[in-house]
Amino acid sequence: MLFKTYTFWRMKDDKKEVTDPAVFGEVQMILAEKRTALASLRTGIAVFALPLSVLGLLVATSHYYEASRVLHFLLPLLAISAALAGLGAFLIFQSMRRIRHYDHWIAELKRRYKTIGQFIQ
Repeated sequence: MLFKTYTFWRMKDDKKEVTDPAVFGEVQMILAEKRTALASLRTGIAVFALPLSVLGLLVATSHYYEASRVLHFLLPLLAISAALAGLGAFLIFQSMRRIRHYDHWIAELKRRYKTIGQFIQ
C-alpha cells in the first residue's frame, strides 16, 4: 500500500471528511514498525527452538554416552542452551508487547479518522 500526497475524502451529510496525507504516512510508518516487530518475533521463535532441538538430540542419543564422562561438555552446553532459551523468550515477549502497542495505535487512528478504516482492516 503506497499512499502518495493524495487527499482522500468521503461525502457525508453534504460535508467532506478530509484526511491529511500525513496520517497515511503515519499509518505506513506504524505498519513498517509492526513488520519489524513480527520479524523480531520470528527470530525469537527460532532462537528459542534451537536449544530445544539440541536438548532433544542429546536425550535421543543419551544411550551412546555416559553423562558423568562428558559432564565437562554437557554443563557448558546446558548453560548456553539456557541462555539462548532466555534470549528467545525475551525476544518473543518483547515483540508481542510491541505488536499489541502498534495494533492499539492503529485502532486509535482508525477511530479518529474514519476514512482510514476503509484502507486498513
